[in-house]
Amino acid sequence: MRIALINENSQAAKNGLILTALKNVVEPMGHTVDNYGMYTADDQAQLTYVQAGILGAILLNSGAADYVITGCGTGEGAMLAMNSFPGVLCGHIEDPVDAYTFAHVNDGNAIALPFAKGFGWGGELNLTYIFEKLFGFGHGQGYPKERVEPEQRNKKILDQVRLQTLRPLTECLEHLDPDLVRGAVAGEHFRELFFAHAADEAIINYIRKII
Repeated sequence: MRIALINENSQAAKNGLILTALKNVVEPMGHTVDNYGMYTADDQAQLTYVQAGILGAILLNSGAADYVITGCGTGEGAMLAMNSFPGVLCGHIEDPVDAYTFAHVNDGNAIALPFAKGFGWGGELNLTYIFEKLFGFGHGQGYPKERVEPEQRNKKILDQVRLQTLRPLTECLEHLDPDLVRGAVAGEHFRELFFAHAADEAIINYIRKII
């Protein structure tokens, strides 16, 4: 699995800490982490949580990433921004139980974390335990065991509902302010990471046009 890390500007200073915790957990499992920044609070390319959602949607829908880790001060804005787009199912995760149940019940492809609210002493340990529960036990098996069949059935129903209620990503992007989208993909390492792994030609062509 290719996992993308995205930090918006208010919590960019924590990028290195988050990256270390994520890589320490998932790389021994055989996963790969791509760090899309922001890397520091002083980066030239400044991402809002809305732009983090745009970037996350581009990565997931294009195949450049299989999973996105993002967040903001509370995690709420980043979660709402991510869920504004097709092909994204983002959970708001505060603790390891959230991570485990989201992986098994909701089987999404992105999480938004609170990187300021409640992030004090032991914050990096909480991140480690969240990533262990999110990636270490599979996805979509349902929870608890007596609810496996209805949980899996409900997830399939939700996927079909979202297919009918959300437009294709390229159509969504075409109706957004081009400068907003351009800013979302202006990160220092975006081009080298995105074009090396993206597979959806329509999205690739749109990105080439916008940048």
